[in-house]
Amino acid sequence: MLFNKKINIIFSLIFILSTLVVFSQEIKTNKNVIKVLARPHSSHKIMLRWGATTPISFRKLAKYGYRLKRYTISISGQTLSKPIEKDLGVFKPAELQKWIDIIEKNNNAAIMAQSLFGESFDVEGVGSLQGIINMSQEQEQRFTWALYVADQDFEVAKLAGLGFEDLKVKSTEKYVYKVFSLVPKEEMKIKDGGVFVGLQDYQNLPKPLDLAAIFDDQKVMLNWNYAIHKNEFNSYFIERSEDGINFNELNKLPYTTLNSGGRVDTKRIYYTDSIQNNKTYYYRVKGRTPFGELSPPSEVISGKGVKVLPYVPKISSKKIVNNNKSVVLEWKFLEEGVDFIKGFELNKSNKANGQYETVVRNISRKIRKVKYDKLDATNYFTITAIGKQGNSRTSYPVLVQPVDSIPPVKPVGLEGEVDSLGVVTLKWKKNIEPDMLGYRVFKGNNVKEEFSQITVSPHHATTFYDSVSVKSLNNKVYYKIVAVDKRYNMSEYSDVLILKKPDFIPPAPPVITSYNVEKETVNLTWANSQSNDIAKHEVYRRVRDSIKWNLIATLPKDTLHIEYTDWKDTNVEGNTAYQYLIKAVDESDLQSINTKHTTIEVPRFTLLKGLKNLGSYVDRGNNFIELFWKTVNKEAIVEIMIYKGKKDEKVSLLKNVLPSTNRIVDENVKPNNIYTYILRPVFIDGSMGQIKKIEVKY
Repeated sequence: MLFNKKINIIFSLIFILSTLVVFSQEIKTNKNVIKVLARPHSSHKIMLRWGATTPISFRKLAKYGYRLKRYTISISGQTLSKPIEKDLGVFKPAELQKWIDIIEKNNNAAIMAQSLFGESFDVEGVGSLQGIINMSQEQEQRFTWALYVADQDFEVAKLAGLGFEDLKVKSTEKYVYKVFSLVPKEEMKIKDGGVFVGLQDYQNLPKPLDLAAIFDDQKVMLNWNYAIHKNEFNSYFIERSEDGINFNELNKLPYTTLNSGGRVDTKRIYYTDSIQNNKTYYYRVKGRTPFGELSPPSEVISGKGVKVLPYVPKISSKKIVNNNKSVVLEWKFLEEGVDFIKGFELNKSNKANGQYETVVRNISRKIRKVKYDKLDATNYFTITAIGKQGNSRTSYPVLVQPVDSIPPVKPVGLEGEVDSLGVVTLKWKKNIEPDMLGYRVFKGNNVKEEFSQITVSPHHATTFYDSVSVKSLNNKVYYKIVAVDKRYNMSEYSDVLILKKPDFIPPAPPVITSYNVEKETVNLTWANSQSNDIAKHEVYRRVRDSIKWNLIATLPKDTLHIEYTDWKDTNVEGNTAYQYLIKAVDESDLQSINTKHTTIEVPRFTLLKGLKNLGSYVDRGNNFIELFWKTVNKEAIVEIMIYKGKKDEKVSLLKNVLPSTNRIVDENVKPNNIYTYILRPVFIDGSMGQIKKIEVKY
């Protein structure tokens, strides 16, 4: 082919792709699918990119082509009941002659043309073994490089049938773009792809973030976070300035993770630049999208290259003095290096690989010993030689641990609460020991059992969260803590904290076991609730067949007997049927669930009046005694019972009369006798009324 030689030269300058970037990275998969990417542009257009996901589907789609359709989904925020379809055409790679016209000017076009039309796809300069591998994977190479250059050059992507700019769009409309395969389905099934977008989705490009630099001897290594914007940028341009104002691009070709030196950090990208020592340089980067857009520049970072100091101090001895409160450190430093340094600094950290803090500055370059007084339980020290040119070298760390067998004081102020979901919040006062490491938290379900530690390692804060089951039978949970210093000396246990769990289980109901009625009192006996968090018992009463229960008594916990409680209801009325219900209430104000009640009949305490004005008439001539009376409330009386007897003798029933009767005649009488008559009304409810008595002398 006419462009084989040019392709080989280009490939020899670039590493073989191990992974793709941005769009091509998202697209690579084992399934035959068309992936679509879209971006609105400020110049009132929507740019589209698409691609296949496998080498074989890429090759077949390059042969048969893609069909792009647009569906208008909404106008002015209103969703259309039927989308408006528009066919935007069929897209295939341009004819070979068009590629020949531009490959001399555009390297990306040359690579794409070779991927699409080249007879062979060679990569020079990688050895015979790699050449064999490349030959066996030619289709993969074509596919990979085609996607790569399409990412790098949007114009080339359009020429390859992998991109399109829709200029006939409206800001009030939103669209679904769908790309369909034109490969015959009997030859290969390729799933179509789509994207939903509108001009109102346009956003300014972000600037690259987190640019950092490590300045060294005649070089600087730049790195920045590319993962956070991997969906926006597929490559970058690095710019450098010597005055912080005028910047020049360092890379003529877009820079990607492919050039990042084989580093495995999946979130950052690296770039190394050569510089002069002791001269300030300024750097910034710009992101580039698959559509060729450039982002605003990142924040500027600056620094100087410095010559490496060839001499390194070495700590040679350590001695703990002053009752474990101080340490004396000595170090060695070659005499021939003294003229290159200004002095030394002592650095300290709690971890060998931790953040070191300079604790002693301006140590004379002639001194090789220093004393430090503010020791922690664990100390790591380094000595730094400060170079005259701003460079420095630091020794390896040494560990210093003073003897400490004094534990922290017992923690105080432990308090907490349990919410309705069972989340426990514990708080306590902070210990003031300078070598405190943290606290261990212990938990128990019974104050007398052994507590279990629930902290894997010492807890540093003075607030701790735990969780408990609110449906267990234990209604309390117990906690205590110990303080731990950096030498793992432990304090005494704190006082035990008792927390009541939220209570959702009502108490067991009391049960009425017996009752009796005497005089004007109802005596009740019930078996108390056996729940262990009972606060009180409540006595409810109602007249039989009434709807509403009335609370008539509350018995606090301390008034209840262990198993049974006896209680008297003295506020009752005679001739009334009462229903009694006993409920238990626990400390969470939950009431027992029981509907079984006891019905008790209370008889009348006083007899009702039914008769009055009882009188008599004696007729000795006709030999009879007549009794007469008045009846009160005839409707409530069933009958009147009349008893008769001689004085001081037992009376017997004479007769029963209706309540409408108010007189009778007794002819069964004999002279010289005194007769006693007793009248007693009987009421509808079966109760007896007050008696009326009269003595008649005949």
